[in-house]
This record gives sequence, C-alpha cells and structure tokens, in this order.
Amino acid sequence: MSFAEARAEGLMPVAVAYERQGTGEPLLLLHGLGYHRRAWGRVVPLLGEDYQTIAIDLPGFGQSPDLGPGVPRDLDTAVAWLEALLAELGVHRPHVAGHSLGGLIGLRMAQAGLARSVTALAPAGFWTPAERRYTYAVLNAARRGTRLLPEAAIARLAGSAAGRAALTGTLYGRPDLCPPEETLATLKTLRNSQAFTATLRAGRVPRLFAGDVPGVPVTIAWGTRDRLLPPRQAARAKAMIPAARLVPLPGCGHVPMSDAPELVARVIQGATAETTES
Repeated sequence: MSFAEARAEGLMPVAVAYERQGTGEPLLLLHGLGYHRRAWGRVVPLLGEDYQTIAIDLPGFGQSPDLGPGVPRDLDTAVAWLEALLAELGVHRPHVAGHSLGGLIGLRMAQAGLARSVTALAPAGFWTPAERRYTYAVLNAARRGTRLLPEAAIARLAGSAAGRAALTGTLYGRPDLCPPEETLATLKTLRNSQAFTATLRAGRVPRLFAGDVPGVPVTIAWGTRDRLLPPRQAARAKAMIPAARLVPLPGCGHVPMSDAPELVARVIQGATAETTES
C-alpha cells in the first residue's frame, strides 16, 4: 500500500491510499460507499498480466484520510482531484471499473474525458426519490448495526454462514460464500468510514448523473439479486446511455466482486476489449 497526494487547481491537497499491481493497461478500481479498495481483492488476481490495476481508497474510507474542510464533496470536485491523482501516478485515460458510488464516479470521469472505458457495477444515482430513501435507510441501519455490536460479537457472527447471512444479507447475493475474514473487514470498514454520513448527504442532490457518455465504451452490470439498488434501475441507466452494454449478473447481490469474482473479471475484460486506441 502507498499514498499519493492529488493537487487539483483551486483545491486543497487530497491524500489517497492505493495499491498498484501488474504491468498491462491501466485499470482504475473504485469501490462503493462504506467499502475500501480491498473489495476488489478477489478480482485483481483474475485479471492476469493484462492490466496494471490501481485500487484506491476513496477519501474518508479505508486507509485514506477524509477530505479537508476546503474540499467540496460533490462529484465534479471528485473528478477534479481524481484527474490530479492520475497525473501524479503518471496514468493517462485508464480503463475504470467502479462499484455503486465508484460506478457513478467512473461514469462522470468518462464524461470528463478521463476514462478509456467504464465498467459500472450497480452504479448509484439512477434511483427514484423513493428508492433513494429506501437505500439510505438500509445503509444507515447497516452502519448503526456495526457500531452497536461489540467487535467480538461481529467476529463471532462472521465466523458462521448463518451469521454472515444475518450481517450482510442485504449486500451479498450469497453471503454464506463470502470468506469470514472478508466479511469482517467489510463490516469494520463500514463502521469506521469517516466520510459515510457526509457522502450520503452529498448524494441527496437531484440528478447525480445526467447526459450521455459519447465516445467511451460503457458496460453497466447489475446483480439480479441486488437488494440495495434494485436491478430495474439498470434500465434507466441504459435509457440515459443508449450505447451502453447492459450485462445481468445472475445470482449476484449488490457486491458482485464478492459473490462472483470470476464473472466480474470476465465482464471487465469484455468491456475493455471494446476499446480502440484514440
């Protein structure tokens, strides 16, 4: 793990923890709300040597410190500091794969000309007002649960298939198959995320995503058992981005990287194969 500092014009510096592996085409990996870069841990080894993966902890999640008081938390600002981060890392127009919040950010990066291709797994922002309120209620309840339960109790529950189902049934399609250590790390990250509440607040604005993504291959993949962002939202994303490739992920919940890492790796490989050198 390393740290890099992004210095976008007009913004205070943003520090980001990241892991860089491989030597192929650059692939930026963005996690969802309350997660961390290790959410991609079972996918990265499956991508072989075709990619140079760059998995980051978004500010205020994982090991990245939260944004400073002078840095706004809107999506345009996130794109600006990500552009600065890529420059700092010497990366130009990587492929981007993002999950939930990370998928939304990836689509906005593509609109800004910063992505060569985008694979968005259940991207946030394509909800109705009622669906957003439901999603927020579930996320807040999950976070309260991790903060109320003693760590020892969480560890015991994560050690059994029934306990993992109780703890993460709204997130995973097959929580019983998720390794105990991965479940425990996920719940600890959710509990300790400094930016959780502020990020949810920032997501209340209408039309988080608007317009098309011209000239960039986009793949939108959605778990058929996603209980957090229902898969019907995929049709709205497709309607807004008509050229996008829509891929269902059978049996997967909201975190397909844990439910079916091999399938997610194949989807990313297929998405990046659509690109041509510009």
